[in-house]
Amino acid sequence: MNRGTTTLAAALAALALTGCYNPNGTPDNTGTGMLAGGAFGAATGALIGAAAHNPGAGAAIGAGAGVLLGGLIGHSADQQQEMRLRQQSAVTYQRAVAGNPLSLADVKAMARAQVSDDTIIAQIVNSHTVYHLLATDIIDLHQAGVSQKVIDFMVNTPGTISPTATAVAVVQAPPPPPIEEIPLQPGPGYVWTGGEWVWNNGWYWSAGYYAVPPAPGFYWVGGYWGPGPHGYIRYGGHWARR
Repeated sequence: MNRGTTTLAAALAALALTGCYNPNGTPDNTGTGMLAGGAFGAATGALIGAAAHNPGAGAAIGAGAGVLLGGLIGHSADQQQEMRLRQQSAVTYQRAVAGNPLSLADVKAMARAQVSDDTIIAQIVNSHTVYHLLATDIIDLHQAGVSQKVIDFMVNTPGTISPTATAVAVVQAPPPPPIEEIPLQPGPGYVWTGGEWVWNNGWYWSAGYYAVPPAPGFYWVGGYWGPGPHGYIRYGGHWARR
């Protein structure tokens, strides 16, 4: 983290500690919570952004998520988003809280619960999920109420993974694969390619997606990580002929 980002996070933290007050002198829990959350989120987001060589953007995303979470703690009215998500999709809520990879169904559930765009994007960043969206997926997300801002971010997530970085041996074992919700087949001939973990200075879940085989008689072989002489080695998913 560079000096400017560190200063920003420190300033937000100091401001949060002073607290906020209503005009009548009573504590404003929402404002205080939002400041505290913003300080924490900015620091966390800056770390994420630093990994992508863009600490400023990371701090902004992190601060946006922190402000929401702080507001949820500080004021009961702000808990409506959280309550809606918990009531409408308890599984998605649990995944978001745990920082687990988010499926397309999870993103749609968060949009239906009226979770803000910045928070959905922050959850995607924090969960290290990479999406490979088909045209049918984009249409489905639009119809489910997911904003163009969130969809654009999802479309660009494959750019966060460097192909050369995934070829190295990794000492740390990959996490257990999450349970993926397989959507409906978009059309005849499409084959579901299951997701896999990818290493790029941390574990990223490359979510499964539908694809058309390169030629008749081909099937998909899922990727996995196996032990090697210097750690775990990735054996990427690929098409094979029957």
